[in-house]
Amino acid sequence: MVRKANKNDIKRIIELLHQVNMVHHVIRPDLFKPHTTKYDEKELEVLFKDDSKPIFVYDDGKVEGYAFCQITEVKNHKLLEDVKTLYIDDICVDEHARGKHIGKTLYEHVLNYARSIQCHHITLNVWEGNAPALSFYRSMGMQVQKTTMESIL
Repeated sequence: MVRKANKNDIKRIIELLHQVNMVHHVIRPDLFKPHTTKYDEKELEVLFKDDSKPIFVYDDGKVEGYAFCQITEVKNHKLLEDVKTLYIDDICVDEHARGKHIGKTLYEHVLNYARSIQCHHITLNVWEGNAPALSFYRSMGMQVQKTTMESIL
């Protein structure tokens, strides 16, 4: 079942954050430090209270995955149309629970949530070299919106 995350999930979410970080570290060790997380316990507690940054977990008696989201809105912009976006900041399924359609269940929950709050679209970023993630998102019907380029100096 997918539900909103709460304080009781912090320890498990941090374990999963470590897994995601190591995936990124392996792909881009020049950018990502090993054995750390992007949030600590106190930062997670603050996020849980922020309605513009919902966090969902897949819980079947144990939290096996999560989706960190951010809701943004463009209003009265000179160039851009008014639009409400749900950005998936981070999504993870425990490496030992993959292949059980947990990622699909999380994604579909986020998709339905975005529809329920009248978002125009869902966006996310995928690091080059993360072929499994790219394949998964394409299988969910996502397509490339824009490409970020770099030159390493």
